[in-house]
Amino acid sequence: MALSLPRTPSLRLDGKTALVVGASSGIGLGAAVALAEAGARVTLAARSNDKLNEAIEAFRLQGYAADAIALDVADVASTEEIVSSSGPFNILVNSAGLARHGPAIETRAEDFDAVVSINLRGAYFLTRAVAKGLISAGKPGSLINISSQMAHVGGIDRAVYSATKHAVEGFTKSMAIEWGQYGIRVNTICPTFIRTPLTEQTFSNPERVKWMMDKIKIGRIGQVEDVMGAVTYLASDAAGMITGTALRVDGGWTAS
Repeated sequence: MALSLPRTPSLRLDGKTALVVGASSGIGLGAAVALAEAGARVTLAARSNDKLNEAIEAFRLQGYAADAIALDVADVASTEEIVSSSGPFNILVNSAGLARHGPAIETRAEDFDAVVSINLRGAYFLTRAVAKGLISAGKPGSLINISSQMAHVGGIDRAVYSATKHAVEGFTKSMAIEWGQYGIRVNTICPTFIRTPLTEQTFSNPERVKWMMDKIKIGRIGQVEDVMGAVTYLASDAAGMITGTALRVDGGWTAS
C-alpha cells in the first residue's frame, strides 16, 4: 500500500471577502493587492476618497474583484455601523495608523491622544466589529492588525508609537483566546521600516537611516512587497493553527 502523503493547505482565498483598512497607499494597498491576487473579493477602506477611487480603478484594470468604502477608524460608532452593514468579512487587515514621533520628554497630550485614537482605540474596535459580524453569521475568519517591530522593542523618538503597538499585541492575544472557539484567528504582522510615501521623512534623515541599517540584519530597507506574502499566509488556511501571535517581518531587527 502506497504511503499517503500530507498536502499543504491552500494559500488561495477564492470565495473569501476581505476588508483592508488604510488601503489607499503603502502597506495597506499592498495587502489589498495580495489578497486580491489570491482570489479574495476585497473592500478597500480609507479616509481619502480620491486615493481610494484611484486604487479601485487600478484594481479593476487588473481584473480584481474590489469595492471601496470611506472609513475613519477614529470614529468608532461610524466604523461599527459601516462594518455591520457591509460585512461579514472573512478577513480583516487593518493598516490604518498614525505616527507623531519626537522625544518622550516633549510629548504633547494632544499628539498622544491622536496616536492612541487610531493605533489602539481604532484598531481595537475595528477588530471587534469584524469579529462580531463573523460570530453573528457563524463564520470563521482571520483578523490581522499591521503592528510594528516597535511592538517588541523601543526606539528613538518613538515612545508613544511604541506604546500603542505594544498594546495592540496585548489585545491581539486576549481576543485570540476569546474567539478561538468561533474559528476566528487574530494575529499581527510586525514590519521593520518599510519604504512608503508616509515614511519618506524618516528616510531623509541620514542618522536615522544609519540606525536602521545597523539594526536590520538583512542589510536593506523593507519594501511593501516584503509584507504581502505574510498577509496572504495569515489570511489563508495554511495558517490555520496560528493565532494570538506576531509575524515579524523585520529583517532580524528584534533578533538581537
